[in-house]
Amino acid sequence: MPCESWREKLDAYVDGELPPSEARALAQHSKECLDCASELLQRVQMKRAVALAGKRYEPSAELRERVQRSLGTRSRRQSAWTWRIIALPATLILLLSLAVGFYVEHERTRRQRVYSEMADLHIATLASSSPVDVVSTDRHTVKPWFEGKIPFSFNLPELQGTDFTLVGGRVTYLAQSPGAQLIYRLRQHQISVFIFQNRGEETAVSASSPVSVLSFNVESWTRNGLRFFVIGDVSAQDINRLSNLLRDAG
Repeated sequence: MPCESWREKLDAYVDGELPPSEARALAQHSKECLDCASELLQRVQMKRAVALAGKRYEPSAELRERVQRSLGTRSRRQSAWTWRIIALPATLILLLSLAVGFYVEHERTRRQRVYSEMADLHIATLASSSPVDVVSTDRHTVKPWFEGKIPFSFNLPELQGTDFTLVGGRVTYLAQSPGAQLIYRLRQHQISVFIFQNRGEETAVSASSPVSVLSFNVESWTRNGLRFFVIGDVSAQDINRLSNLLRDAG
């Protein structure tokens, strides 16, 4: 596959969003292509991981002997420098691959942790005897209710002509930061929409299409300094439809 095609997938690979088969193929390609490996390094900037990984690499004895024989009568000092020059690209590729692998696993773990917290908040709301503090199907009633209760504002979509119904909302918290939780109904199912200020590690996950977490589907994105999460036990297509309505609301 040409490098141009691989480079289109580098960001998804670094974020841990490629299907396993494509991720394995890209990882193998990065071990053979110095340019693509360098592109990956620029995205992850894992200097410490690179430094640690560099201590693990040693060229094979067979390759060293082959290089030394090719040098013939050159001095031992010249041979040593030539060997380092020849080994450098392979060493760099290995370091880049290890660094990227470390970063991808870290991002996957962090994203899973944040999504699990969203699932816990959604479950707690469903189990509550009072799931919302403001009960209304009118977005012009629900949105103003949050004024003064959270340090930001947001827009809600017009639902006329859709099969979604706004139930109401409440104030919720993530890492001690206040945010809005909105409840929507689709048929007999309830969907939570969480909105928080985007605060780095506390809410940081890469934008993604719906993924499955604890039997729920969840989708997340950022806009205008806010982080949105949409989660429910409906299909991924339904989660995506409601997410698109929220995105269009601005």
